[in-house]
Amino acid sequence: MILETIVTTQDTDGSVHIAPMGVHQWGNGIIILPFRPSRTLDNLLASQVAVVNAVDDVRIFAGCLTGRRNWPLVPAEKVAGRRLRDALAHTELTLVRREDDPIRPKLYFRPVHQVNHAPFAGFNRAQFAVLEAAILVSRLDRLPWEKIESELAYLKIGLEKTAGPREYEAWGWLMEKIEYFKQLQGVT
Repeated sequence: MILETIVTTQDTDGSVHIAPMGVHQWGNGIIILPFRPSRTLDNLLASQVAVVNAVDDVRIFAGCLTGRRNWPLVPAEKVAGRRLRDALAHTELTLVRREDDPIRPKLYFRPVHQVNHAPFAGFNRAQFAVLEAAILVSRLDRLPWEKIESELAYLKIGLEKTAGPREYEAWGWLMEKIEYFKQLQGVT
């Protein structure tokens, strides 16, 4: 199963990188498959730790994909890293094994600390729409434009029926990113 999360990593100078990432469950552990090249991969290999954050504020997913990465952080408790202050839950991880790959190395992590901070009420259709749109934005350079357009049209239905201010704000950030990409690519 893949869980849509926010992964926080730290580089050797202490700078934190916040990235949305689908992580895979592996028994009691987590597999993270970052693409090469990526700051997340560099940080994971250097520090050998990560924090997986469960959030319900979809602005964090959209924000990270649109250059808005300044989300409040607090220190992790058992690993040298930081977590999102407003996470509903977080899991602190240590690297136990890695399988190299030229595109997406497979990194196996063992949880060393897990905390639930607040209950998860579930996602409504607008939150789901923003998450799916964020995934599309992360793949703009790999998907046919027709697929992106058709999926966005479908996702917009749920957004318009159930969105609150946070979801509309996140959707707007993603649509700006898509429009900018279209301009760069000459898509009409």
